[in-house]
Amino acid sequence: MYSRIAIDKLLRARQSDRMTSPCTHLDHVHVTQLPEEVDGCGECLAMGAPWLHLRICLECGHVGCCDDSPNRHATAHAHGTSHPIIRSLERGEDWSWCYVDQVAMLIPEVKGTTRIPPSPLGG
Repeated sequence: MYSRIAIDKLLRARQSDRMTSPCTHLDHVHVTQLPEEVDGCGECLAMGAPWLHLRICLECGHVGCCDDSPNRHATAHAHGTSHPIIRSLERGEDWSWCYVDQVAMLIPEVKGTTRIPPSPLGG
């Protein structure tokens, strides 16, 4: 997975048509309304561990931490379940990522914003 800076670069590249590989897994998007609020990364909360940024699985709604977090629960969930697409829950971010096709994208069908707690790591 990529850092926030890398995702921003990928999105800019896609928007300028330099990245033409489409995601072939959009049929896995079942979450089209974001939750109003989440408590944080479920696994991190259960372990008492910190997270940096939060991601939501667009197949089942699982909320996990990003790859810049110590435990990388969003990626672990994607690999463990074969759920290919996540979306950032961070304020001001509306990008999604397909782990299989390795492509960042915007999915306009996914609506809403989610209140999230401050990151325990200060990000």
